[in-house]
Amino acid sequence: MAPPRVLVAGSLHYDVLVSADRLPVLDETLPGRSVNYLCGGKGGNQAVAAARHGAPTAFFGQVGRDAFGRTLLENLERAGVDRSGVRISEEVPSGMSVAIADSAGDYGAVIVSGANLTLDAGSYKIPASVRLVVLQNEIPESVNERLAAQARTAGKTVILNAAPARPFDTPLRNLVDILVLNRVEAAMLSDSKVDSVGDACAAARHLSMPGQEVIVTLGADGLVYLPAGGAPEHLPAMPVETVSSHGAGDAFVGALVARLAEDAGMAEALSYAQAAAALHAASTPESRHLVTPDQIEKALEGD
Repeated sequence: MAPPRVLVAGSLHYDVLVSADRLPVLDETLPGRSVNYLCGGKGGNQAVAAARHGAPTAFFGQVGRDAFGRTLLENLERAGVDRSGVRISEEVPSGMSVAIADSAGDYGAVIVSGANLTLDAGSYKIPASVRLVVLQNEIPESVNERLAAQARTAGKTVILNAAPARPFDTPLRNLVDILVLNRVEAAMLSDSKVDSVGDACAAARHLSMPGQEVIVTLGADGLVYLPAGGAPEHLPAMPVETVSSHGAGDAFVGALVARLAEDAGMAEALSYAQAAAALHAASTPESRHLVTPDQIEKALEGD
């Protein structure tokens, strides 16, 4: 296995994904159409995506000593992710989630974080070969802060996918080089509505720190990119027929960091990541592992 250029530190969840015609309302029980069992967690999803898009990737996280944990570790290994940094808790079970996707591709989910919440970064050292450190908000803030500080000292790029949203006035905010969030997270953290591209531009300006780049993803409306010290720009999405948007944000982040790890410019990396997310959303959960870099390049060329 090649020395890692990307380190993803984050969550691992065993996901149960149910499909139904629509999401239930309070106290309602609906018949479902199908059920899928998937390896997830934002961290795990992003690490697998980065590896599948060609970046030598390592993972730091934690599972329980249980069947879910074994499955999650096997999934990382199959994807070519270096899982030597994954710790196993003897006291706390592995994280898991239950999600419902409707016929329009929208979804809702409940997460039980388990071992992810007892992860401790005290003795972990980021591999010297790593260039980008990718974080999310499904592990303790203290872990993210410790890893970001270590990465900053070592001259590595820190990418925070601020999902799910949580208070942002913390030391971590000043340690992030690239902030990635969706319209819901941008609205929560900026305390403003993000219903349009203009709203997203305003939120990006509000959230950016000196020297920081901000990306606000908008689903079918594309994304807004704010370069450090520059003006925000809107990049339209690649039009596709959506099967399910579940996991598309993680597919975007994984593809983005994979391209950046190979020295692609931000414009090229964003275009590639948007195409990866679009093809992910247009695929069934069972076929998403078949979305390859070659397919993405062809889609970008219009073939």
